Amino acid sequence: MITAIGLQDIVVADTAISYVNGEKGQLVYRGHWAKDLAVHHTFEEVAHLIWYGSLPSPEKFVEFQAKFVKERELPDYIHSILNVLPADMTMMDVIRTVISALGTSGYEYPPTFDQAISLTAKLPTIIAYRYHRLRGREIVKPRKDLLYSENYLYMLNGECALPAQVRALDSYMVLTIEHGMNSSTFAGRVVASTHSDLVSSITAALGALKGPLHGGAPAQVTAMLEAIGTKENAEHWVRNALEQGTRLMGFGHRIYKTVDPRAVALRDIAQQLAGDDYWLDLAIHTEDVILRLLKEYKPNLKLNTNVEFYSAAVMKAVGLDGDLFTPTFAASRMVGWTAHCIEAVSSRLIYPESRYIGDMPAVE
Repeated sequence: MITAIGLQDIVVADTAISYVNGEKGQLVYRGHWAKDLAVHHTFEEVAHLIWYGSLPSPEKFVEFQAKFVKERELPDYIHSILNVLPADMTMMDVIRTVISALGTSGYEYPPTFDQAISLTAKLPTIIAYRYHRLRGREIVKPRKDLLYSENYLYMLNGECALPAQVRALDSYMVLTIEHGMNSSTFAGRVVASTHSDLVSSITAALGALKGPLHGGAPAQVTAMLEAIGTKENAEHWVRNALEQGTRLMGFGHRIYKTVDPRAVALRDIAQQLAGDDYWLDLAIHTEDVILRLLKEYKPNLKLNTNVEFYSAAVMKAVGLDGDLFTPTFAASRMVGWTAHCIEAVSSRLIYPESRYIGDMPAVE
């Protein structure tokens, strides 16, 4: 019998949405290299590709964007729920609760693209509302003239972000919009395979993402960069960490055995913006130091930079607090989750088996 720990290397579904090759460092969305899409296309364009299978024409984009804008506002009863949730609930707990509360008759089975657009468009508004509510600030409503990433930053900050910041965040959003059968996508797809509604599937995906083994790494990278502080301190800090056996966050990946293609794309963007941002400049220098010292201390291991390292640097550079990192990831991955749930409608019920390793009663 072949035992698969954590279902590793076990194929659970056929999909046309994305392709991940960890050995070659490849990430493809519907026949397009993800890294190229991050450079040349907006989040909305790539969302259209993930959902419908093609990049939109200019005319289609206008129609598609209008749907996004229309769905950004939250129903009044959701405002009421957000107003009474305890202050000690984490942002991910809030998102899970509020998304679940959206599950009215408009989200009944089967899942649709309009439902997917609605959930994706509303998530940044939920995050921004909660963010300001906790701080006792006036709520910033979404704007109709801004694209997804720019509107998100506007709702958080109350003013339009710099073009370089918008471009950096939008590229991050594109590169995290989808990534095969990861834990949260699998959780959502299992629920969808039972013919449950889309909100139930997404609630399951959010619950999986909340786990620190899945969605918490970027915040830990930020903590590492803050501890390093300056370029001059990088080598001393990293050497000390390696000698003490401390894990360096943002390096190594369960899937990618070579360089994470998402990290490559974000690094290119970071290098273009680094001269204007302290944290991106520090991240680039720290990466060089860590990769050099990893070869010195762990020559037999292939530990390359993963997407979490530059994700943290980019989100720090655009001014996002650490408690917004995983929610921001969710705001992009909502597209991939919903696409998989829609695709799962035509798939079989996911019903794996387990191997019993407990005691057996005496034979009668």
